[in-house]
Amino acid sequence: MNSYRIGEAAALLGVSADTMRRWVDAGRLSAQRDEHGHRIVPGPDLAAFARELARSGNAEEGIPSSARNRFRGIVTEVILGDVAAQVEIQAGPFRVVSLISRESAEELGLEPGVPAVAVIKSTNVVVERT
Repeated sequence: MNSYRIGEAAALLGVSADTMRRWVDAGRLSAQRDEHGHRIVPGPDLAAFARELARSGNAEEGIPSSARNRFRGIVTEVILGDVAAQVEIQAGPFRVVSLISRESAEELGLEPGVPAVAVIKSTNVVVERT
């Protein structure tokens, strides 16, 4: 079973180590002490907590969708072409780039600084173990 030190768990969830400590101290996430006295979070517990965070943070009320991959972030760049637009969104540590129609980009008012959600539905996802 994998377990993670507070800093490692924080990096996986894209939050600060202080935030992780507060969640543990508040009882939202379980942690144990290793032989050196450092707090460690069991992998299965961290996975369940991450899943719950994603569910609560990505709930879009009133908008049913089959897409399950939603990355909330900020538009960092929009390159408008004659027909298409390249839109870049920074969602936490993740950079998402999408090609959409110019018309859609203009209708949505996409420009740097605008909050946006990248909704991804894909049949081809590569998974790498780190």
